[in-house]
Amino acid sequence: MVDSFIKNVREFISRNHLLAGGERVIVGLSGGADSVALLRVLHVLGIDCLAAHCNFHLRGEESMRDEKFCRDLCSRLDIELVTADFDVDSRCKSTGESVEMACRGLRYEWWESMIREGRGRVVAVGHHREDNTETFFLNLLRGSGITGLKGMLPKTVSVIRPLLECTKEEILAYLESLGQDYVTDSSNLSDDYKRNRLRNTVLPEIEHNFPGAMDAIARSIDYLRDNYSLYDDYRDLLRRKYVGKDGAIDLGLLITSEKNARMVLFEILSEAGINMTQVDNILATMDSDGTCISSGRLFRSRAVCYLLDRGRLMPYDADTENGEESVVADLDTPPLQCRRMSREEFDRLLSERRLDRGALYLDSRVMEGNPTFELRPWRKGDRMRPFGMRGSRLVSDMLSDAKYSLAQKLRVKLLTRNSEILWVIGLRTSALFAVGKGTEEVLEVMYETE
Repeated sequence: MVDSFIKNVREFISRNHLLAGGERVIVGLSGGADSVALLRVLHVLGIDCLAAHCNFHLRGEESMRDEKFCRDLCSRLDIELVTADFDVDSRCKSTGESVEMACRGLRYEWWESMIREGRGRVVAVGHHREDNTETFFLNLLRGSGITGLKGMLPKTVSVIRPLLECTKEEILAYLESLGQDYVTDSSNLSDDYKRNRLRNTVLPEIEHNFPGAMDAIARSIDYLRDNYSLYDDYRDLLRRKYVGKDGAIDLGLLITSEKNARMVLFEILSEAGINMTQVDNILATMDSDGTCISSGRLFRSRAVCYLLDRGRLMPYDADTENGEESVVADLDTPPLQCRRMSREEFDRLLSERRLDRGALYLDSRVMEGNPTFELRPWRKGDRMRPFGMRGSRLVSDMLSDAKYSLAQKLRVKLLTRNSEILWVIGLRTSALFAVGKGTEEVLEVMYETE
C-alpha cells in the first residue's frame, strides 16, 4: 500500500508538472489526515518541505491541540514548521465574509506572503478526489458553467494539489500502514457548513442509491477539466481577436461576428469579476447590428471598472473621475514644462507660423503676486473666457463642440491660476494673461501626457 501510494503521487506530480525539482515547497499542515499524508509522502519523495500551520483559535483547546500535534510531527520528521495566529472574528466584521471564507482568505494571504518573501516556490495543499467532487456539487448548486464544474486543477498559480487523484480511503490506508496518527477537526462533523452537509449526508446517500456514482462523477470531472483546457485555449484566441492593446473590447465587432456573443463576452470579462447579469446589461446598450445606443455607462466589479464609449468597452480608472481633487502645480515641473522667450522671439515664431499649437502662451506677468497654479479635471459648471472670443463659455459646451467622446472628456484636465481657468489642456486657451500689446516677455507652457 505504501509503495503504490507513493508511486501514484510521484507520477501525478510528474504528469502535471507540479514541481520543477529542487524547489522548496510550503505545505499547508492542519494536522488532519489529508495534510499529514501530504507532508509524509512529499518528505519520502525527497522534496524540501516547509510546513505552515494556521491557528484560527475557533475551537478553544482543540485548536491548541492541533498546533501541538503539528509541532510534534515536524519535530519527529525534522521538518521546519512555521505557525500563524489569526483573528477570524475581526476579519468577518471588516469584510462581511462568512467564517469559512474568512479563514480561507487569511490562510491563502499568509501563504502568498511567504512566497513573496522567498520562503518557498509553491504551496502544496491536501485536496483529494472527494474534495473535488464536493467542489463540483457546490458550484453546480450555485449555478455554474464549465469553469466551475471542472473542479479544482492540479495547479493553480502558486498552489499545487499532489493528492487530487487520491481517494480519502487511500489516504487513510496510507497513514495506517505508516502507523501515523492525525487529529480530527470536530467542526467537520457538523452540518452547519454546506460542504459538510454534502460530505456527511448528500454524497453518501447518492452513492448508496447509485453504487459507483462517485467514481463516475470523478471521471466526469476529469472530462470537464480536459474540456476546459480546450475551452481556455479558444478563449485566449477570442480575447486576442476582440481585445485591443489598450484593453478595450470592440463590442460592435464581437456582436456582428460571434453567434454566441453573450457567452464570448462573459468568458472575456469573467476573470475580471464581471458577472453574467452585467454582461446582459452591457449587451442591452447595443443593437443587433453592432450599433451603440447607450454610450457613457460604467460597469464595475470589485477588481475593475469598464466604461462604454461608442461601442467600445474600455478599462477605466474610476479614481480619475471628475471628483478627483486638484493638484498644486509648478509650471516648470512635470507634467508641465515652461520656457521664457522675448517678445521679439514670440513675434518672429508667430509670423513664421512656428508656434506650437499644443502649447499655452502667456504674458510673464502671470507669475506676479505668487499665484497658485493647479491641475484638475474639469467639472460640471466650469466656465472660461476663451482667447479670441467675447464672453465666457461652459467647458462642457466646448468639449461637445469639439466632439469629444465620453472617454476623452473624462481625461481632460484644466490648468488654473488662483482658481481661474487658464487652459483646457489640448483644446482651448483662456483670454487671461494672453500675449498682448503690453507684453514684454512670454511664457511657453507645455503639458506632457503620460
